[in-house]
Amino acid sequence: MSQPRPLLLVDDEGAFRAGVAEWLSGQGFEVTQASTVAEALERLEGFAYDVVLTDLRLPDGDGTLILEAARARYPDIVVIVVTGHGSIRAAVDAIRQGAADFVTKPFQLAELDLALERALERSRLRAENTYLREQLRERYRMDQLVGRSAAMQAVFEIVETVAPTTSTILILGETGTGKELVARAIHHLSPRASERFVALNCSAIPETLLEAELFGHVKGAFTGAVANRPGRFEVAHRGTLFLDEIGTMPMPLQAKLLRALQQREIERIGEARPVRVDVRVLAATNADLESMVKQGTFREDLYYRLNVIPVQLPPLRDRRDDVPLLVRDMLLRLGGQAVPPRTDVTFSQDAMRRLMAFDWPGNIRQLENTVERALALSPGRTQIDVNVLPPDVRGDRPDERGASLPLPENGLDLERELAAIEHVYIAQALARTDQNRSRAAELLGVKRTTLVEKIKRLERFGLGSGLQ
Repeated sequence: MSQPRPLLLVDDEGAFRAGVAEWLSGQGFEVTQASTVAEALERLEGFAYDVVLTDLRLPDGDGTLILEAARARYPDIVVIVVTGHGSIRAAVDAIRQGAADFVTKPFQLAELDLALERALERSRLRAENTYLREQLRERYRMDQLVGRSAAMQAVFEIVETVAPTTSTILILGETGTGKELVARAIHHLSPRASERFVALNCSAIPETLLEAELFGHVKGAFTGAVANRPGRFEVAHRGTLFLDEIGTMPMPLQAKLLRALQQREIERIGEARPVRVDVRVLAATNADLESMVKQGTFREDLYYRLNVIPVQLPPLRDRRDDVPLLVRDMLLRLGGQAVPPRTDVTFSQDAMRRLMAFDWPGNIRQLENTVERALALSPGRTQIDVNVLPPDVRGDRPDERGASLPLPENGLDLERELAAIEHVYIAQALARTDQNRSRAAELLGVKRTTLVEKIKRLERFGLGSGLQ
């Protein structure tokens, strides 16, 4: 059964309001009542209603004030105005200001039913068209996955095979290998392609908020819950939900996710009533979930539920022959976004050899950052040379890099200078991993505890900027 749609009913005639509210409740609406403009405005401040049904003549003002406030706060809200026979012109003016429809008193409930049905259908079509236009702009399809290596051809084959199914898929691979691109390709090649693709990075949401993000909450469920809010499961209904970094999900929430996958229903925080959902779940991780299961940090039953069909993405160092293709694609895309466009830029042969020889610990994401940097540092050029590549990509030896750092005549504070260099690398690692310290530590080849200690030490040097 679908959730009741919240509706704000505003009218100063108590008996009329009560009768209409009772009928609306029977039509699947959750009705909140108000009798004045002031009361209605107060209700609108604390809750995002789907529909507002308001009389134009109220004791303390004009109902168009409610219309203006509702539309300003919630642009997609449906507002239907009620007016007397002698105020048709006012109703027409309300339509010009954004009301979806109007009915005149006295009216038959069938008239109101028709007005509501028409208005909600128009609202649904507008939302659907907006979403489809956004999806077309994104163009996430197989053509966004670039590669001719045997490893990538195997990925393409399995994606095309499993996309039409309803199976849960676990996408495995190091950070930056393109796991979300694969998830989007699976969605767009599936029967759910016309519905929503909803992504959630489990590591980017604080543990205390992750449950609400997934399952939603009702008004008053916790401090700050000023309105009902659907979770990602409900938003993705009939579509695809992509859960990235699933290995970071806390154990208590893993149990709730498992139940949602098994029962195909969820419960909002603060509400015991289950909500049925039809969602295909795709999950991704750069962690070794099997080891986490053995260590007791990831539920075994959830692991097997997610790992119905695994898709393993190769790191870039294992598909070096794809680097020229990837670079060409990135240059065309990034150069096309430049002002003016620069679509004729290439890398010199020497620079390309350096790109292919590098191990790319950050994988495709790091390669793209390098290409973007090189393009920005080569204004007006049609060929990018080795000198604009980062030192580690160029393959500079330590003594070559040291030669570019002359010792000042008066000496220097070596500890502080080394701290400044550490600051640069730590800041880059944190930026590349969206401030995830565990993943940044992996990029830097240190333990997470070591990274935390280094950040604290840098703060003592006054070098904490960008490390939070």
